[in-house]
Amino acid sequence: MMLINSAHAQTLSTQLSTATQTISNAATNAATQAAANPYGLSAIWSQGDWVAKLCLLLLVIMSIASWAVMVRKFIELRNTETHNKAAHAAFDNITTVGDNLAKLSTDNPLKFVNDSGADAVRQYVALKPRVDYDTWLIRAIESALSRVQTRMQEGLALLATIGSTAPFVGLFGTVWAIYSALVKIGASGQASIDRVAGPVGEALIMTAIGLAVAVPAVFGYNWLLRKNKLAMESMRSFGSKLHIVLLATEKQVTEKPSDHPSHTATAEGK
Repeated sequence: MMLINSAHAQTLSTQLSTATQTISNAATNAATQAAANPYGLSAIWSQGDWVAKLCLLLLVIMSIASWAVMVRKFIELRNTETHNKAAHAAFDNITTVGDNLAKLSTDNPLKFVNDSGADAVRQYVALKPRVDYDTWLIRAIESALSRVQTRMQEGLALLATIGSTAPFVGLFGTVWAIYSALVKIGASGQASIDRVAGPVGEALIMTAIGLAVAVPAVFGYNWLLRKNKLAMESMRSFGSKLHIVLLATEKQVTEKPSDHPSHTATAEGK
């Protein structure tokens, strides 16, 4: 019985040693092939001229910038959704809407819209009866919403620019690299397949990099555009509710202009 166990252990040891040797040989071969391969991004950077390096560096900067914008805008949209819910919840109890709106956080863009509406109510005292109260409120709220929308669209122009220009930057790098490779091949006088395939393959990598930079930027731009549209629809709904609440203060503003801030739903909580 002990002889059988010893033979079995020896067999397992032999198999383990063989497997280890096989893995070691495979790793060595892979390393040797990688070292023997003179083509790739490192070759483009080390062997390319300043134009090729500039194109590659520009594509890297574009990629970093596009991903930075997408991550930042994603975080902002998450916060905007939370702020929109908090702002709409202020109208759940109409008797305390002024206090609820006053409690909105300072980083909530709808607080700016609410404050703009309250300022419009105060300013109307000096304008009546030359301006219609309803028209004055609509203009004030729409102006505030437009400013919020402009701020929300920051960065989208950069994504659109990267998405539309990155493929052409990569294509330009490819054309220039192929031109440089053909000039070198012509100067050497050797046009064998190994002399042509390598440099041309390196040049085509630039096109692939350009597409890899452009595709995420285009997808990110379209996604952010849609999310911004949904967020603005929610904000405009808030603006409509605020307009109705402030419109109900017209009588107080008209009859008691000196006391009107304390009568407005928004100014009550300020």
